[in-house]
Amino acid sequence: MKRFLVVVDMQNDFIDGALGTPEAVAITDAAAHKIREFDGEIFVTYDTHFDNYMQSAEGKKLPVPHCIKGTHGHELNEKIKSALSGKKVTEVEKFTFGSVDLPQKIAKSADGMDFSVELLGLCTDICVVSNALLLKAAFPEISITVDSSCCAGVTPSSHEAALTTMRMCQIDVK
Repeated sequence: MKRFLVVVDMQNDFIDGALGTPEAVAITDAAAHKIREFDGEIFVTYDTHFDNYMQSAEGKKLPVPHCIKGTHGHELNEKIKSALSGKKVTEVEKFTFGSVDLPQKIAKSADGMDFSVELLGLCTDICVVSNALLLKAAFPEISITVDSSCCAGVTPSSHEAALTTMRMCQIDVK
């Protein structure tokens, strides 16, 4: 059985940059440890915006420029980048909360074999839950797990609400 790890948006702007939180900083070491120990293929998503962010639908509702391509904020956190070194990694840029390309990329890599998917990253209540639900919809019979110790939400309460939502949608939360 193949194992896939999806590292969601562990980018500087979500950790200690424009939208960073103490909770995001606090889970970075655990996320890096999980990545280093993971034996399987890793998919890394990048929240990706451009200079016109403030004119976008998201920018009008969240007027905080972040993860602008080509900036330090768009880059992966150094601890995460270091943990990924030497691993089989597929990078996935996404221009909204969830990546509609991610399930297709995982299916292609699975190449007809049974597989499981585990997710970690930021933010639990926006991009992690969006990608987990997309994966569960694409692969209803596959084990989808979220490691809550390697995730952080916008707030602790919204993190917990997202974990509850995922549990209700038959995504395993550990």
